[in-house]
Amino acid sequence: MDVVTQLLGIIVPLLALAAFVIPLLSLYIKKKGFFDVYVTGFSTLALLISFFTALKVINTGKPLLYAYGGWPPPLGISYEIDSFNAVLGVLTAGIMWFIVLYSVWYSSHMDSYVWYYTLLLGLETGLLGCLYTGDAFNLFVMIEVLSISAYGLVAYYRNKPQAIEAAIKYGMIGAVATTLYFLALVFIYASFGTLNMADISLKAHQLPFFNLISNDIYGHIMAASAVALALALWAFTFKSALFPNHFWLPDAHPEAPTPVSAALSGLVVNVGVYAIIRFMYTIFGKASIVGTIGFRDVVLWALLILGIVSGLVGALLMIVQSDVKRLLAYSTISHIGLIYMGASIGLSSVSQESMSLGLTAALFHIINHSVGKALLFMATGILIWAAGTRDLDKMSGIGRLYPAASLAILLGFFQLMGLPPFGGFFSKLLLYQALISAGLIIPAVMVILISAISILGYIKAMYALIFLPPGSEMTKKPGTGLASAVVLVLGVTCIILGILAPFYIIPWLNNVVSTSLTYQGVLNYINVFREALLKLMPG
Repeated sequence: MDVVTQLLGIIVPLLALAAFVIPLLSLYIKKKGFFDVYVTGFSTLALLISFFTALKVINTGKPLLYAYGGWPPPLGISYEIDSFNAVLGVLTAGIMWFIVLYSVWYSSHMDSYVWYYTLLLGLETGLLGCLYTGDAFNLFVMIEVLSISAYGLVAYYRNKPQAIEAAIKYGMIGAVATTLYFLALVFIYASFGTLNMADISLKAHQLPFFNLISNDIYGHIMAASAVALALALWAFTFKSALFPNHFWLPDAHPEAPTPVSAALSGLVVNVGVYAIIRFMYTIFGKASIVGTIGFRDVVLWALLILGIVSGLVGALLMIVQSDVKRLLAYSTISHIGLIYMGASIGLSSVSQESMSLGLTAALFHIINHSVGKALLFMATGILIWAAGTRDLDKMSGIGRLYPAASLAILLGFFQLMGLPPFGGFFSKLLLYQALISAGLIIPAVMVILISAISILGYIKAMYALIFLPPGSEMTKKPGTGLASAVVLVLGVTCIILGILAPFYIIPWLNNVVSTSLTYQGVLNYINVFREALLKLMPG
C-alpha cells in the first residue's frame, strides 16, 4: 500500500482525535496562540492529504480504495475515492483551511475558543468522512458527526434565545432526516445483503459477479430500492436545504458564528447534493434496476422541479431581507436549486453527452458557489463585527471604512450573480447549455429568470453596505488584517475560476465527470471494489 493510500486512511480518524484532544489540552495550556497553530496545522494536513489523494486518483484514472483494518469490503468499512469526490474533498479541505485562518481572527473576540475549535474540527471530520466513505452506513455515521458539530456551532452563542431556537429547529428536524436515512439503510441491507456502495451498485446493475460475503439479492428488490431511495433522498434534500426542506437554513446560518455560517452555506449543504448524485448515478444509475422500471426518472423529474422552485423561492425572498446574513442564507437556497437542476439532468431520455454536461455544470457551480458564499459570509462578517449589527439599514456605508472587505464583497457578489468573467457566469452558462442540449427548454429559461431576480437582492446588499455614505457615528476598528487577507485571496480565486474556466477548468471537470459518474465510471468504481475484495479475501 502506497503512502497516499495510507494517509487517506488516517486523515478522518486523526481529525476526530485531534478535536477530542483540544478540551484535554486546554486544562494545561492556556495560551490561545497554541490552539490557533494546533487547529491550523491539522487543517493544513487535511488539505495536503486531500490534494495528494486527488492528484493520485486523477493521474491514475482509477478510484483509490482504503480498506480499514485490512478487512475485505463489504465485510469492513472502506473509503473509495473517484475523481468526483476527490475534487469535492480538495474543495472542502481548502475552504475549511481558509475558514480556520479566518477563525484565528474571529475567535479572538469570543468568550471561549476551546469548544469552538473542537466543534470546528469535528465539522471538518464529518465533511471529509461523508465525501470519502464508500459505505452507506458509514455515511450515516459521518452525517451524524457532521450534524452534531453543526448543531453545537449554531447554538454557540448560547445566551441568545434566537441561536438556541435555531439550533433546536435544525437539530430536531435533522434527527428526523437521519432517522429516515437509517430506515433506508434497513431496506437496502435487507434486500442487497450489503451496505458497501460499490457492492450495492454491482447488484443494482445486475452485473455477473458473485460476492461470497454478501451473497445475492433478496425479496422484491425493485420495491425495496424505491422505498429506500425515497427515504434517503428526503434526508439528503434536508441536508442540502432544497425546497421545501429549506426552512431551517435561514434561521441557523445567521445565528451561527460567521465562520460557521461560511462553512454551513459553502460546504455542509454540498454533502446532501453529493450524496444524491452518488446514489442516483453511481449506485442507481440509468442501467440499474431502478432505472429500468422508470422510478429513477420520476425521482429526477421531482428533483428538477424542486430545484426550479428552490431557485425561485430563494431569489424572491432575498429581496425582502434586511438581515445581511439571512439574505445570504436565502441566496444559498437559490443556488442549491440551480445545482439540483444540473444534477437531475440524467434522465433516461437524455443523451450521455448532455448528462455529462449537466453534471459538469453542477460540479462547477458547487465550486463557484462554495468559494463565493464562504467569501461573502466572511467579508460581511468583518463589517458585522465593526457595526455590531446585521441590519442592512444600520450598516449603511460601513464598507467604505473597510476597503479590502468591500472589494471582496463586490467580487463575491459578482461571482454569485454570474457576471463575466467570474466563475459563476461560466457555470450558469454551462447549466443553460446542458438543459438546452437535453431538450429541457423551460428549465433553461428558469436559470436566466432565477439569476435575474437574485441580482436585485445582491444589488440591495451592495448598495447598503458600500455605496451609501457612512453615518457620522461609525468609526473604523483596527486589527482586521488577517481576515481581510483571507477574503481577498478568495476574491481573487473567484476571478481565476472565471478566467481559466473555458480553457482548462470546464474541460477538466468534464473529464472528472466522465471518469466517475458515467456508466464507464460506475464500472471503474465497482472494479476497484472487486479487486480489493479478491485481494483481501483469504484463499
